[in-house]
Amino acid sequence: MSKGKYYLTTAIAYTSGKPHIGNTYEIILADSIVRFKKLNGYDVYFQTGTDEHGQKIQEKAKEAGKEPQEYVDEVAAEIKRIWDLMNTSYDKFVRTTDPEHIKIVQKIFKKLYDQGDIYKGYYEGWYCTPDEAFFTDAQLVDGKCPDCGREVQLTREDAYFFKMSKYADRLMKHIEENPKFIQPESRKNEMVNNFIKPGLQDLCVSRTSFDWGIPVTFDEGHVVYVWIDALSNYITFLGYDPDGCNHGELFKKYWPADVHLIGKDILRFHTIYWPILLMALGEELPKQVFGHPWLLIGEGKMSKSKGNVIYADDLVDLFGVDAVRYFVLHEMPFATDGTLTYELLIERINSDLANILGNLVNRTISMTNKYFDGEIMAPTAKEAIDDELINLALETPLKVEKKMDDLRVADSIGEIFTLLRRSNKYIDETQPWILGRDESKKERLGTVLYNLLESIRIAAVLLEPYLPETAEKILKQLNTEKRDWESLLTFNGMVPGRKVGKPEILFARIDLAKKIEEINKLNGVEDSSKAEKKSKEAEESKETEEQDAEYVTIDDFAKLDMRVAEVLKVEKHPNADRLLVFQLKVGEEVRQVVSGIAKWYKPEDLTGKKVVMVYNLKAVTLRGVESQGMILSAEKGKKLSVVSTLEDIPSGAKIS
Repeated sequence: MSKGKYYLTTAIAYTSGKPHIGNTYEIILADSIVRFKKLNGYDVYFQTGTDEHGQKIQEKAKEAGKEPQEYVDEVAAEIKRIWDLMNTSYDKFVRTTDPEHIKIVQKIFKKLYDQGDIYKGYYEGWYCTPDEAFFTDAQLVDGKCPDCGREVQLTREDAYFFKMSKYADRLMKHIEENPKFIQPESRKNEMVNNFIKPGLQDLCVSRTSFDWGIPVTFDEGHVVYVWIDALSNYITFLGYDPDGCNHGELFKKYWPADVHLIGKDILRFHTIYWPILLMALGEELPKQVFGHPWLLIGEGKMSKSKGNVIYADDLVDLFGVDAVRYFVLHEMPFATDGTLTYELLIERINSDLANILGNLVNRTISMTNKYFDGEIMAPTAKEAIDDELINLALETPLKVEKKMDDLRVADSIGEIFTLLRRSNKYIDETQPWILGRDESKKERLGTVLYNLLESIRIAAVLLEPYLPETAEKILKQLNTEKRDWESLLTFNGMVPGRKVGKPEILFARIDLAKKIEEINKLNGVEDSSKAEKKSKEAEESKETEEQDAEYVTIDDFAKLDMRVAEVLKVEKHPNADRLLVFQLKVGEEVRQVVSGIAKWYKPEDLTGKKVVMVYNLKAVTLRGVESQGMILSAEKGKKLSVVSTLEDIPSGAKIS
């Protein structure tokens, strides 16, 4: 039975060039969300596509010696190819050069003009062509665009304007009454404090200095400015009717959108311009706008000018679709930017995909074939040691569901891998290879293997939204059709008497040095041994400098972001006795931090306490568990004592 409708959109990709992996992350993230919603019983509609008008595109086409339509046709086809390559399950790929979209946008513009929300004037100010945005003198940063840092041009032209201030109070009221409208919380604070509270300026909604856009029907020479054109795609392709008398069936069924999934850099347009436009049209607002973080390359944002752009199809050629999907989904925190390097990607493939997942599946299928000729045995010889694995397997779908309701995709994957790690530990505990030597213990061996097979089945079904091809391979090896949500709520999906398939390698381990050498050759980088030598020399030089530096400056100290955090939960590390795994509440965010203090503290000693953490420490993986920060401790004799505060300070407060 359907749990209801779920309409999700991505921002439509700008057709100025081929999208890099940072752009592609958004469509992968969106796909994982909608696939999970389908699994969870929702009637899903998933829309993506391309934004194809504007001055920047007209200039790009001219540089390429092509007409704008020819140019966007080629780029849109390339974007769609990459979306398809990444195995994304969109229902509609839209293009803003579509004649029906153009017609409806013209009607929207005319309606807003007729009701007095749009008026004619002229614009004089600083214009950034790459961002399609106007700025005042006060908004510029060092005389350049505050968003991208590029040069701006002083522009004056006739234009139509939208009366933003008319709806500002109503928008503020909506944000206050709907606390999840803008997510994550930090994004909401930015929009309210930086844009709405200082006062909204009327918005320029037409241009006359170029003609690659949707013509304004009642004033020749004006084209509809890109934001009304692009933002309206979320309703025009559902069959929205500006007259309100003949909406299409898709609009009636799916609007309002449940989530607009966008990059944090275009949050202002989606949380201020778009909702005000909808208010003026008399339509419901989307339920949520989620501004996801950026995927950084090393320490910086991807940029062609920096020469650090990596494309999704190149990564797929090197590592495969699901490995790339896993990395970008797993490595992107809820509200802060993630980092991509080839070394990190290879480490994830080897540790998580090849070892934790692939090795577990391969061992279990192999043992079932070896000891029972592939036949699944009924679990008839249960022991107390089985309960922890079975209970965790049954709890995992509900934990994943809870995380996905908040769009915490990386955390959801983490819950599944907790089950996979526990399954590997269960093998070590039960030692099926020893049971297999004793004929009298065959029933017990059959039960152990059943528990493993069923835990793998549950994990595989849950992995499908994130790793669809891999999940299919696992379920094929298990020879099961039990793949719906209901089958995850009981521990009996594997059918005794059926036979599993033959084991196959899901992910082969990668030799880091050889793969980096291969990548360097492809990218025209110098021999890795020379690069490694240079790196070592630089590191030694750095260490010498550090040894010579007895003091730090106030600027050095200012780089540290230390905050008060509340300990929500503490658990022992699954693979290390001296480590504890903390779930820390830092303001509205929950962070996972691994700390080596298990020798001095039990988990129950710390739950509910306030601690001090380094918030901006680069995330690392400690014995297979990610740590997003560091808890501060002080030496007290031979003991470490966790640093706390004299007073009860709210979590998230900065230490200065």
